[in-house]
Amino acid sequence: MFDPDRPYRCSPQVSLRPEPFGALAYHFGTRRLSFLKTVEMVEVVRRLDAHATVHAALDDVGVPAEQRSAYLNALAGLAEAQTIQPRESI
Repeated sequence: MFDPDRPYRCSPQVSLRPEPFGALAYHFGTRRLSFLKTVEMVEVVRRLDAHATVHAALDDVGVPAEQRSAYLNALAGLAEAQTIQPRESI
């Protein structure tokens, strides 16, 4: 279950391909394609491994408070798709 108070990272089996809208994320293990619909979401996913929590990564990217819920829902979906995964604390 996705817990934004824990540290996460982009799965090593995922390739991010930049696009004008954000990025395509392809998981080579599950062969699943996900769409990261904003450049900010791409930055959050890329910076997850540099932070102790998902919330800290959102802060680092500057995601406004009123958009947090939408980002957390999207990240929960990426966790379910195994695009991002929990990791050990830093």
